[in-house]
Amino acid sequence: QVQLVESGGGLVQAGGSLRLSCAASGTRFSIDVMGWYRQAPGNQRELVATIESSGTTNYADSVKGRFTISRDNTKNTMYLQMNSLKPEDTAVYYCKVQVSLLGNYWGQGTQVTVSS
Repeated sequence: QVQLVESGGGLVQAGGSLRLSCAASGTRFSIDVMGWYRQAPGNQRELVATIESSGTTNYADSVKGRFTISRDNTKNTMYLQMNSLKPEDTAVYYCKVQVSLLGNYWGQGTQVTVSS
């Protein structure tokens, strides 16, 4: 069973930084696409950023230039470096991985709160 463990969330002041991590385990199959999504209260879950096994990245317009997604394929771990955080970045952040032949899996979520 594929398991995802997220860490790195917390409370930070506007303009500050946080780094999220998502470690995948429990599979011998390759992990194709990894991504971060977020959901604020009353809102739908939205894409933040994705990264393919090749390293190709994709970002939501709202985080371009402030967030950086990366991955370590040797550790099946993905990171999200978040800089210049804004109050509107406050949300629960979820990692999602697409495992070859198995499908998509979601993490349990980690809270990010940015105070003004």
